[in-house]
Amino acid sequence: MTNENPIKTRRKGAILEVTLDRPKANAIDLATSRIMGDVFRSFRDDPDLRVAILTASGDRFFSPGWDLKAAADGDAVDGDYGVGGFGGLQEMRDMNKPVIAAVNGLACGGGLELMISADMIIAADHATFALPEIRSGTVADAASVKLPKRIPYHIAMELLLTGRWFDADEAHRWGLVNEVVSKDQLMTRAWEQAELIASGPPLVYAAIKEIVRDAEDAKFQDAMNRITQRKLRTVDILYSSEDQLEGARAFAEKRDPVWKGR
Repeated sequence: MTNENPIKTRRKGAILEVTLDRPKANAIDLATSRIMGDVFRSFRDDPDLRVAILTASGDRFFSPGWDLKAAADGDAVDGDYGVGGFGGLQEMRDMNKPVIAAVNGLACGGGLELMISADMIIAADHATFALPEIRSGTVADAASVKLPKRIPYHIAMELLLTGRWFDADEAHRWGLVNEVVSKDQLMTRAWEQAELIASGPPLVYAAIKEIVRDAEDAKFQDAMNRITQRKLRTVDILYSSEDQLEGARAFAEKRDPVWKGR
């Protein structure tokens, strides 16, 4: 694959590795965002794929987010990002499969927003982070929505209001990333986690992701009622599935379950 295509993919079994490859810094322009959206939509809709890993090329930059050079050449900040919104993942509807971000370097602005759109985040120990939009007189919109729900409110507000940089250890301390590893172990660890998840029950993962999304702003009892009354599509499918019976049978028979995703 040439550098004319800014997104590289590698498929192994039920896992899809997606690599942002736009030298020098892996910034995202409108065209790249649309390609990423197509890639993640295909991942979402492929019944044989269960987990995705999102990373970037090199060991310096995950992504600084929006490509300011492309913007200077006419890319509009409110242009057509494609299905899934900026980076193809942040607003992807019905993304009911797990995504792991393997952060290989600097992640700031829209790159940080893309990173926190994943379900799990593994960072290389040299990775650095910031939301510097404040210094450019603009707003980190997705981060303003998501970050105060992911880490302590006052820390999130400090990062949004000051735009200061912080390292991987601090990101881990606040729970922004799941774990920090050496850069030479980053992809090994991401694949270990992806393989572990891929071996599990895909219908349950789908139900977990939909429940979490649906319940984000709901009262506890309202959320529970929607689950028990099977008003969520993924929950309804799970409760009527072969896999639901397989889990019980495997437990009774003292064997490992064989998940079929149906």
